[in-house]
Amino acid sequence: MATILALETSCDETAVAIVKNRKVLSNIVASQIAIHQPYGGVVPEIASRHHLEAINHCIDRALNVAKIDWSDIDGIGATCAPGLVGALLVGATAAKTLAMVRNKPFLGIHHLEGHIYASYLCKPQLQPPFLCLLVSGGHTSLIHVKAHGQYKTLGKTRDDAVGEAYDKVARLLNLGYPGGPAIDKLAQTGNSQAFPLPEGKISLPEGGYHPYDFSFSGLKTAVQRLVRKLEQKTAPLPIADIAASFQETVAKSLTRKTITCALDHNLNTITLGGGVAANSRLRILLQNSTEKNHLRLCFPSLEFCTDNAAMIACAAVEHLNRGYSSPLNMEVQSRLNIADIA
Repeated sequence: MATILALETSCDETAVAIVKNRKVLSNIVASQIAIHQPYGGVVPEIASRHHLEAINHCIDRALNVAKIDWSDIDGIGATCAPGLVGALLVGATAAKTLAMVRNKPFLGIHHLEGHIYASYLCKPQLQPPFLCLLVSGGHTSLIHVKAHGQYKTLGKTRDDAVGEAYDKVARLLNLGYPGGPAIDKLAQTGNSQAFPLPEGKISLPEGGYHPYDFSFSGLKTAVQRLVRKLEQKTAPLPIADIAASFQETVAKSLTRKTITCALDHNLNTITLGGGVAANSRLRILLQNSTEKNHLRLCFPSLEFCTDNAAMIACAAVEHLNRGYSSPLNMEVQSRLNIADIA
């Protein structure tokens, strides 16, 4: 039952957490959303600078909240890929330094593996194999979790990630950044059947469509054309109905392909991970569909959907319990397929 202190700085949250086995002792997140809102998205250099300013304070808070000291820590983890290189360097360098100073093993963790492990924090008895629908601002994937550390991507987006599509549509509707929460909230007051929108499909060379791959670029373009058409009318733009119609199309596409993938591969458990895992409509549709198909659904609590260090620590605990650690010269990477992790 290892106890891990982990750092997560892959994008715009400075996060530090302490996890013992699969129990969260502390989970500190310093968000940069307000800092990046004026720019309509994350500015990498600004993100790195603020990680550097916040990291030591977050480490101190994590230890204080957990009410433990360094003698209780068995290892130091950090996200090493994928993400913004400058941002990753802050967390990874801090973790490596702590590992050397405190004479603890260092564990470099893949960000997507962290999102998979977020479900373990809420369902400690969860065990592979299962299918994980991972949906965030940078990733949309269907990952077959064969065993601990063994992953195979069965489906993925061919263009925009779903979170990216939410941000782009939010900009079209002048809803600000980040777009996911704003659209989700507004969609609950709109008519999801008001505007039929196309679900993206990926053609196969031999004919037909890929059963599990996603495409959201065309949907975003369809919303853009709809907005331009409606703006030519004198009536106010029905943004709630547009938001609801967009969200319904996204949630149905994600749900349908996830269920199909699980059934085709005889996987009776589905988990959810990533920032878009907090989306209310996606949760409802997945819950209804899994019950209808006699499948089990596990999704993390809202605090573990967005980027956090508790999920990184949980993955690091598993690595250390199985006797693995990472070299101190391990490099950070902006891109790394989850199937390629050591």
